[in-house]
Amino acid sequence: MSQIASFATNRDILDKGLYLCRIDGDILTYDIRMKKPNGGDYLTIAELHTLEHLFVAYTQNYSLIRNVIYVGPMGCRTGFYLLLRDNVSRQDAVDLVRKAFQFITRFDGEIPGSKRWECGNYLEHDLDGAKKVAADMLKVLKYWTVDDLKYKE
Repeated sequence: MSQIASFATNRDILDKGLYLCRIDGDILTYDIRMKKPNGGDYLTIAELHTLEHLFVAYTQNYSLIRNVIYVGPMGCRTGFYLLLRDNVSRQDAVDLVRKAFQFITRFDGEIPGSKRWECGNYLEHDLDGAKKVAADMLKVLKYWTVDDLKYKE
C-alpha cells in the first residue's frame, strides 16, 4: 500500500497549532492540532463532541459559510480537520479558526444540536472542558501567521 499523505508528517515533532496539511484541487485541508500527538493528554470524547458542535455552529453563521466543506475531529483525539475551498485565503483560515475558538470560550447556554432528536449521543458533552481547550488554543494561535501553517521538518 502507498503511504497516506496525511500520515507522512512526523508526529513526534508536531506541536499544537494550525497547519495546512493538504491541497486537493480546490480543497485545502487544515490540521487544527489541539493536543501534542502521543503526549498522553488527549481530548476527551465529551470535549471533542462539544467542540465539534460549537465549531460547526460557528462556521454555519460565519461569512465564509459557502466555503466551509467540513469540520470534524481526528480519530486520535488530538485535533480537528477543517476543509475549505481554495478561494479562502490562508489568512482568512487562520482568522476563522481563531474566531471559532473565541466563540467557544464565550459560549453559554444550550449546546447547538444537543437535543436527543438532534444528536446521536446527546448526553456526552463537556462545555467547560471545550472552553478550556479553546482558551488554550487561543494562546497557541495568538501570534500565528500564514508562515506558521507549514509543518516542521
